[in-house]
Amino acid sequence: MFVRYATMEDVDAFVRVVAVVADEAVWIATEPPVDVDAFSARVRTMLADGEALFVLDIAGRIVGTLGLHATHAAGVVSLGMSILEDYRGRGGGRALLIAAIEHARGVGHHKIELEVWPGNERAIGLYDAFGFEVEGVRRDHYRRRDGTLRSSRIMALLL
Repeated sequence: MFVRYATMEDVDAFVRVVAVVADEAVWIATEPPVDVDAFSARVRTMLADGEALFVLDIAGRIVGTLGLHATHAAGVVSLGMSILEDYRGRGGGRALLIAAIEHARGVGHHKIELEVWPGNERAIGLYDAFGFEVEGVRRDHYRRRDGTLRSSRIMALLL
């Protein structure tokens, strides 16, 4: 298992991982069905713009993704991560976070922020272990396609 920066050659696999995790309709904000063509175009643009995108590679197969995305605040990036179900709990999330934090520090960012669903205890535990702290809750903030409202926990790591 190793983590590396994503390349243009990884776009299809990157999008596939996010789409599969989105299909679970539990862990990430992206809702199914993912418009693969539109999302692929976004990932290509992010790569061309120099955004830090990472892939988790196990035996030549991309099974996880992580992106650090620019925010309106200079020096602050927003983190999004997806790992295929069969590969969770094996240290891949930890490896992706290590790479992301090292990258963020290396380029001079001072903060990584994220949002996580309150029921995603495994992810929250991982973020806690890395020193992310809860900064707040967005109560009933996200309206899902089915009309339900979801809250999110806002967490951040000062670098």
